[in-house]
Amino acid sequence: MQDASADSGWANHSQEIPQVEKDTEMSVKSKVALITGAASGIGKRIAEVLADNGAHIAVADINQAAAQAAADEIKARGVKATAVVMDVTDEAAVDAGVEKAVKDLGSVDILVSNAGIQIVNPIENFSYADWKKMMAIHVDGAFLTTRACIKHMYAAGNGGSIIYMGSVHSKEASKLKAPYVAAKHALIGLAKVIAKEGAPHKVRANVICPGFVRTPLVEKQIPEQAKELGISEADVIKNVMLKETVDGEFTTVDDVAQCALFLAGFETNALTGQSLVVSHGWFMQ
Repeated sequence: MQDASADSGWANHSQEIPQVEKDTEMSVKSKVALITGAASGIGKRIAEVLADNGAHIAVADINQAAAQAAADEIKARGVKATAVVMDVTDEAAVDAGVEKAVKDLGSVDILVSNAGIQIVNPIENFSYADWKKMMAIHVDGAFLTTRACIKHMYAAGNGGSIIYMGSVHSKEASKLKAPYVAAKHALIGLAKVIAKEGAPHKVRANVICPGFVRTPLVEKQIPEQAKELGISEADVIKNVMLKETVDGEFTTVDDVAQCALFLAGFETNALTGQSLVVSHGWFMQ
């Protein structure tokens, strides 16, 4: 027979569990997000989803016309937006771009370091110039944008969220992608350091690690890999890109954008220094 007093004690105890205060609810409303590579692909969709949830957007991209067009589209969603021309490998351009974003929108609360490219080649054929280009865009770009944005986050005293666009290749490796895999692994290390340094200021740092998303960047890889591997484009998709997924499906820009929304809106240091894999089960941990 169950002890009634014990049951009653549990009931009383459960009633004492504090309720979540309203100011700890996840939200990006009225926050300012600077997103690199935001004129197209994953970056643009993240900008749209954050805007639809009330965030103001700095569209940072190396393509000025595309950045302005994307910013105009974002404004039509009912929030503020500004276009920022930014080569993420150029220290002066990054610093100036972040200053412009803060001047136009008032602050920077969220950084999504998303700009990236892909070059495929076996290691013996990889030029040093291409290696340096890949590392500069993915790793130097993450460092430079972080350094520029985090100073404003610290000064404002309102915390912040830094999100790096990693990849399943932050966890795994594939042939033909030495600098890409090395760079994406590096982002996890950077996020862990920023998580520790940013914690006293309530600045969080995390990495999103998508599987293959069928953006122009990935579309370009399909014939390139088919040529290098000596297989058909259909085999690249089925037996290389999607082979290890649980359902043979590509990750979508919406999948990634929803993860960014979640990380950007999470208000405490409970979730920092982490990497979130969104890959249809390609990589499980």
